[in-house]
Amino acid sequence: MSSLKPRNRATATSLVALLLGLAASSARADEMTIGFVTHAQGNPFVEQIVDGAKAAAADLGAALKVEESPGGSPEGQLKLAQGLANAGVNGIASSMPGDAMAKGINDIAASGIAVAQFNILSKAVKAVYVGEKSTQSGRILGKMVLQKLGGASAKGKVVLGNCFPGFPVLENRAKGVEESLKEAPGLTVLGPFDVKVSAVDNYNHWEQLYAANPDAVAMIGLCAPDIASLGKLNAANGDKFVAGGYDLTAENLAAIKGNHAYVSLGQSPFVQGYLSVLLVAEAVKAKKPTPVGFYDSGTQVVTANSVDMGNGLPNVSFDELQKLSADPKATAEFYKPWIKSVTSAPTPPGMQPVEAESQ
Repeated sequence: MSSLKPRNRATATSLVALLLGLAASSARADEMTIGFVTHAQGNPFVEQIVDGAKAAAADLGAALKVEESPGGSPEGQLKLAQGLANAGVNGIASSMPGDAMAKGINDIAASGIAVAQFNILSKAVKAVYVGEKSTQSGRILGKMVLQKLGGASAKGKVVLGNCFPGFPVLENRAKGVEESLKEAPGLTVLGPFDVKVSAVDNYNHWEQLYAANPDAVAMIGLCAPDIASLGKLNAANGDKFVAGGYDLTAENLAAIKGNHAYVSLGQSPFVQGYLSVLLVAEAVKAKKPTPVGFYDSGTQVVTANSVDMGNGLPNVSFDELQKLSADPKATAEFYKPWIKSVTSAPTPPGMQPVEAESQ
């Protein structure tokens, strides 16, 4: 039986309520909410980036608010970022599909909200960027296709497609591809042509390009939907050309496994999502902006017979890679050695000047 008198009980109850209220207030103060803004809503590659961001938020105990723009409009995507800022997020990671976002994003950063860029870079934004070395990536893809065509003695037409003309990262890829293909004087590169980003439009544009160039020896895309489209097109036309492109989505890997496409380069979407969120979180905790610099997410090179995942990750078979592409939890588990390498120090190692991205 309690020995507290009624008045004392009331006092004790009030004290407990006060302490609980203070604890709840402290917990709310410690909570971190990060906004994550992407282009190309629903694209399988973009969703792999989102999966990496979600894994980072889970590891950090942060809340993640994801907003996705249906296309590549920088103005539309900026509105999403501004909406998150107005909603009170602590930080924002966003792809930057155009310098038209730069002033607005810089204003958000100046207001005290930590900002990071991923996948598509605007050098006018004063914040860290996580993505591939774009020109070098194009060189690797061009070299792979060139070797498949027979090396320096190769002859014929190569059709090049770009789903977002004008985006610096994609323009750099095109430069790298063309640089490698120049080793074969007998090759003629046509394009880059605008092949659009939506799956239906992308296939239709590649189909039109092939109808205009049925003698093409290779067709190379610079974006995520291209390999799936080129694989379908190649299969419908007797697999007459070498198809090369980007990203390790389930659809792209299926095209490679069926021998309808030859090579696809990954740009480590898990790394892009995870590391950009981690860098934002560190900046929030330090109460300062993210540094202006570049983190190379790495280049993955995949054919039906070889898989190089980069970033010091374990070797996997093609079948294992296909399983990972469809399983975010298994992917997060696979990346644990890499996660340990970037979280074991106060700041992730390996930051380079922004200029290194295009070298």
